[in-house]
Amino acid sequence: MASNKQGPLAGIRVLEIAGIGPGPFCGMLLADLGADVVVVDRVTADAGSIDVGDNDIANRGKRSVAVDLKTAEGVQAVLQLVEHCDALIEGMRPGVMERLGLGPDVCLKRNPRLVYGRMTGWGQSGPLAHAAGHDLNYIALSGALWYSGQPGEPPVTPPSLVGDVGGGAMYLAVGLLAGIMSARATGQGQVVDAAIVDGSAHMMTLLLTLQASGKMTPARGQSLLDGPHWYNTYRCADGGFISVGSLEPKFYRQLREKLGLADDPAFDNAYDPRTWPALRERFAVLFASRNRDEWCALLEGTDACFAPVLSPDEAAVHPHMKARAIYTQNGGLLQANPAPRFSATPAGRPGAIPQRGEHTEAVLKDWQVR
Repeated sequence: MASNKQGPLAGIRVLEIAGIGPGPFCGMLLADLGADVVVVDRVTADAGSIDVGDNDIANRGKRSVAVDLKTAEGVQAVLQLVEHCDALIEGMRPGVMERLGLGPDVCLKRNPRLVYGRMTGWGQSGPLAHAAGHDLNYIALSGALWYSGQPGEPPVTPPSLVGDVGGGAMYLAVGLLAGIMSARATGQGQVVDAAIVDGSAHMMTLLLTLQASGKMTPARGQSLLDGPHWYNTYRCADGGFISVGSLEPKFYRQLREKLGLADDPAFDNAYDPRTWPALRERFAVLFASRNRDEWCALLEGTDACFAPVLSPDEAAVHPHMKARAIYTQNGGLLQANPAPRFSATPAGRPGAIPQRGEHTEAVLKDWQVR
C-alpha cells in the first residue's frame, strides 16, 4: 500500500499509537494526503472502549501492526519503528507513554529528528492534566461551548467536532507538519503538545474580535452570530429545516426581497437587538408556511445566504455536493473524500480500513526494521 500512496505528503512516515477520537482522526487526515501512517494496534481489542469493529473510518488508508506494549519485545519493536518515521502520534494521559518506556525522551534519543505529537484534552500540564474528560468537557472549559444555546437555556451539546476534530486533530496535524518542516531544516525534532482546550480556545478568535468591538456580548442569543432573525435556523412545514445567514446589509436586502418583506418597515432596523425576538417569531411563522424544498427553490443559489439543513445522507446526494464529489461510498460506508484539494499533488481516494495487525510483516520490511 505504502508505495502507491499519492498526495502532497507522500514519503512522510507517521507512527500512530492506537487511541480514540482526535488522534486517529489526525492520522486519517495525514493518510488521506499521502502519508504512510502505521497504527500500532493492541493485539486484542480494548474491552474498555467503544468498539466499532471494521467500520472505523478514521483508520482508512493506514496500515496496522499488532504489538503488545506491555512486553519488552513489543516496546523494542515500536522503538525500531520510531527510528524510521518522521512523526509519532499518541493520545494517552500524561505519563502513560513514559511508563511504557516510549516517552519522548526515549524516542527522540532513538530518532533525534522525530516530531512527537501528544494529543490530550487538558494538555500535558495544569491542574486537570490527569483527569478524565471528553469533547464536551474540554470545550466547556475553554469557552467554546458558551454561545451554543439560547437565552435562559443550557448550552446545546454539539457533536464531537468543535473539540475533538477542530480544536484537537486539526491543531495536532498543523503542529506535526510544522515540526516536520522544522526538523528537515534543522535536523532537530521536538514534542508537540496539542490540547483540545488550547485549540478550541484559539478557535474563538473571531468571536473574541467581535466581543472586543462591542458586537458580541456575554449573553447568549443577543449578538450578531447567535441572535438575529437573519442568522438562524427555522422549521419548515414538512418538518425539515433551513438556515439563513444574511449578515451583511446587501445580503439582508436580497433576503427581504425574496421573502416579500422589502417594504415592511418592521424589518428595517436589522441590527437593533431589541427587534430580534419579535422578528425571529415572524420568520418562524413565515418559514413554517412552506416545505423545505419550496424554500430551496426560492432561495438556494441566491445571495440571500441560504442553505437547507441536511442529514449526512441527504448531503451526499445534494447537487452541489455531488458535483464536487465530496462524499463517496467506500467499502459499503458513507465517507467524505479527502480535503483540502491540491492541484499538483492530488490525494487519492480514501484507502481501505485495515484489519488489526494486517500489515505487521509488510511494515517491518518496508521500514527496514528486519
